[in-house]
Amino acid sequence: MKAVRFSRFGGPEVLELVDLPDPQPGPGEVRIAVRAAGVNASDWKKRQGLMDPELPQTLGYEAAGVVDALGEGVTDVAVGDRVFGFSGAGAAQAELAVLSFYAPVPRPLDFAGAAALPAALETARRALDQLGVVGGGTLLINGASGTIGSAAVQFAAARGARVIGTAGAGNHAYLRSLGAEPVAYGEGLADRVRVLAPEGVDLALDVAGSGVLPELIQLTGRPERVITIADFEGARKYGVVFSRGDSGRALHVLAEIGELIESGRFSPPAVTTYPLAEVAEAQRAVETGHVRGKIVLVVGPGE
Repeated sequence: MKAVRFSRFGGPEVLELVDLPDPQPGPGEVRIAVRAAGVNASDWKKRQGLMDPELPQTLGYEAAGVVDALGEGVTDVAVGDRVFGFSGAGAAQAELAVLSFYAPVPRPLDFAGAAALPAALETARRALDQLGVVGGGTLLINGASGTIGSAAVQFAAARGARVIGTAGAGNHAYLRSLGAEPVAYGEGLADRVRVLAPEGVDLALDVAGSGVLPELIQLTGRPERVITIADFEGARKYGVVFSRGDSGRALHVLAEIGELIESGRFSPPAVTTYPLAEVAEAQRAVETGHVRGKIVLVVGPGE
């Protein structure tokens, strides 16, 4: 099968499409003929040697496609089913991928739309679960217009929370459409939030990692009421929890999202697609940080 791989660290030019042996599913896993695979910031960080030191490396943790092989004990799906989920091997940007966690593709979505979801959904749900977001409280989300932030907005709103979200002015209408009250990010953030919530907020989630943890602590009253997914050093400095996958993953969200989408309570992000062979261009776009929505690689035939 063809798969994305790099054998040295560097710019997008080190990415190659190479022939690798077909992967085989283990117990509880399924193999899919990949139709779409998500591209994330971790991809270019890995490529630059900022994460894992091993070489060579494959890429891709989220994908959607058609089941073509079942691991031992799998009874909840059949060959030919449309599923999306996570590749524990980090090798989803390929013609075939093994999914360790999966769920049926929600009916309103195509493969690209489904492949855009797993990482953002799991990260947002995990952070909200760790914060204990429930109805009746006010949640401030710093960086609310990206794929993770917008998912967190919608999950929190579905729980009945009041949501205030930071974003650039061009994204304020988008946040309102998701159920959040927008405020501009940058200097003076705390004052702008207090215009909407004079007594401060109950909880805060930092998605953007833009150095605002002191303001979030000020607005919530205590560092225990703040979680960040993007500012590791700041979390250590200010006593804030840094949410990461090894602290308990919210994989249940994959099976739950279909009902939210079908009922109109969750709007998936906009998707921009690139062919698998253009993975270098896709990573360049992600690395700029200016892409609205999610970038996805498409593989093989369409729907």
